[in-house]
Amino acid sequence: MSPELIKTLKRLGYFLAFFTAAIVILAAVEKKKDSGATGIKIDVEPLPDGHYLIDSSDIKKTIQRSFAFEWTGQQIGLLNIERLERVLEEDPFIFSADVFINAKNKIHIKIRQREPVLRIIDDNGLHYYIDIDGNKMPLSKHFSARVMVATGSLPPHVPGFLDRKKHLLKDVFLLSRYIEEDRFLRTLIEQIYVSNGKILLAPKIGSHKIILGSMDGIEEKFKRLRLFYDEVTPYEGWRRYRTVNLSYKGQIVCEKR
Repeated sequence: MSPELIKTLKRLGYFLAFFTAAIVILAAVEKKKDSGATGIKIDVEPLPDGHYLIDSSDIKKTIQRSFAFEWTGQQIGLLNIERLERVLEEDPFIFSADVFINAKNKIHIKIRQREPVLRIIDDNGLHYYIDIDGNKMPLSKHFSARVMVATGSLPPHVPGFLDRKKHLLKDVFLLSRYIEEDRFLRTLIEQIYVSNGKILLAPKIGSHKIILGSMDGIEEKFKRLRLFYDEVTPYEGWRRYRTVNLSYKGQIVCEKR
C-alpha cells in the first residue's frame, strides 16, 4: 500500500475510534440520567470555633419543604442541581452550597455556614446576629455564638447599611470588628451599649462604664483608655469609678463612686 493510503486508513481508524467512544459516552450519560439517585450525603463545614448553627437535619427539611418530590430515587436527569443550590443559599445560615452527584449516583451537598460576628439585642425586643459581611441572621436553635453583644436603642438592620455614609448600626458593627481585632480590647470589652445615639462599653472586669460617645477619633480614644488602665487603675483600683468618659477630645473624664 502506498504511504498516502496508509495515512488515510489511519485517519479513518482514529475517526472510527473517536466516534465509537463518543457513542459509548453518550450511552453512559443517557443511562445515568435514567438511573435513580441512591441517596444524599450532607457535609456542613463548622464555624472557625468548631460549632454549628445549622445541621444536616435542617438541610433535609429545607429540601423537603422546597421540592414536591423525594430526591432519593428520583431520576438523575430530572434533578435540577443549580436550583437546589439556589434554594439552599437562600437560607440565612448558609453562605454557600455546592451540590454534585458522584459516580455512584449519590447526591453530595457541601454547606459553608455564614459566620456571625455580632449579636444584636435592641430595645424593641429584636434579637439577631450580623455576619462578617453585614448580613442579618436569626438566632440558632443549636448554638449561641460567642460573639460581641450590642444592646440598647439601635436602628433596625437594613440591607446595605454598611454602604451608607452615616448609620449608627454601621458604627456599632465596625466598632465590634475593631475590638475583635485588638488583643487588649478583645480581652477587656464584653458588651456595646447604645443610649441616645451615644456608644458606651461594658468591660468584663469591674462595674464601671466606658463612654465612647461616637466613633470620631476612635484610635486616639482607645490609646487614652489603655493609658488609663496602665497607669491609673493599678493605684486607684477597679471599683473606684462609675464611668470613664473618652468623648472629650484629649481627655479622660472619670466619675468616682
